[in-house]
Amino acid sequence: MAIIGNKLYRQTNSKYEEAASLDQEIMRLEDDIRRLKIDFDIFFNGGAKRPPLEARGRVDANLKRLADDRNLTFAQRYQYNMVASRFTAYRELWRRLLKKRGEEMG
Repeated sequence: MAIIGNKLYRQTNSKYEEAASLDQEIMRLEDDIRRLKIDFDIFFNGGAKRPPLEARGRVDANLKRLADDRNLTFAQRYQYNMVASRFTAYRELWRRLLKKRGEEMG
């Protein structure tokens, strides 16, 4: 009997593939947050006319989708929580700055 045909081997292999894909999603989310921060910095420094609210909504949706995933390991959950807390801090900062900018213009 070949080890490749073993059901347990196939299940274990698929779990590793799933964990790797979740790791990649978390890393992609980190990159998206980094790009979003740059986009907001450009907006607040006058380089863009409109804030990148659409991109912020996409990142927020991806965060919520990953939060509901029950297959995260403890290490992945820890990394996700670090990314989510960083995004929350940025989101509050952007909210305050947008509010301040709106008061100055209005």
